[in-house]
Amino acid sequence: MEFSLLTVVFTLLAYAAGAVFIAGFLAKIIKYAKTPSPLKIPTTPAPTTAPGVAVRLLGDVVLFRNLFKGNKWTWIGGIVFHYAFLLVVIRHFRYFTYPVGGWTMSMQDAGIYAGFLLPAAVLYLFMRRTTVDRTVFISSLADYFALALIFGIAVTGLMMKYYVRPFMVDVKGFVYGLVTLNPSKAPADPVFLLHFTLVMLLLAYFPFSKLMHAGGIFFSPSRNQTDNPREIRHVNPWSPNPGA
Repeated sequence: MEFSLLTVVFTLLAYAAGAVFIAGFLAKIIKYAKTPSPLKIPTTPAPTTAPGVAVRLLGDVVLFRNLFKGNKWTWIGGIVFHYAFLLVVIRHFRYFTYPVGGWTMSMQDAGIYAGFLLPAAVLYLFMRRTTVDRTVFISSLADYFALALIFGIAVTGLMMKYYVRPFMVDVKGFVYGLVTLNPSKAPADPVFLLHFTLVMLLLAYFPFSKLMHAGGIFFSPSRNQTDNPREIRHVNPWSPNPGA
């Protein structure tokens, strides 16, 4: 099958972005895992056992418990944003699989509602970054860039759903072909191509941004350490006499 220049360009973009995401993500995780913890610094009150640490991390990942304790308004925006993003991603599983599972189909309506919540949550987080003094102080251009990418993805997705709907058979054929390493013709719809480009940019940017907190949270010494300095001595990895 002959492919147009458009198909070749977007196929290469997809595979390049996927390779950068996977390699970058794994490299960061390996770096986190190899980074020593010279101090015993769990945020107290902290669990004293490994199962307790696992439960604590689960609460932080699923419920954003630590953020809830810090700022309730930021917690609301954060949890809506993350779960809306998750539901939108789950809804898109139908483009990556064949046949489409019943569980994926059961999440379609929830994914559509989440599609409206996602840009609203992004705008809320952007507003807080530009109006709350301490948040403005710690925010950088990279933070706004990530929010802009995600907002663009959400808006172009909604545009395809309700205003300039592309031929979905072609969209599924292109995306499924990429996943199965059997590329097919890319849809020539400009909104889809913009949406797809933004998603690929987000994938490639992910490992080099603060978005890596998705994996880094599990390696945070303040969250993954047990509070047992009296029972077990914590040795500084670069101490000249670690056994003394």
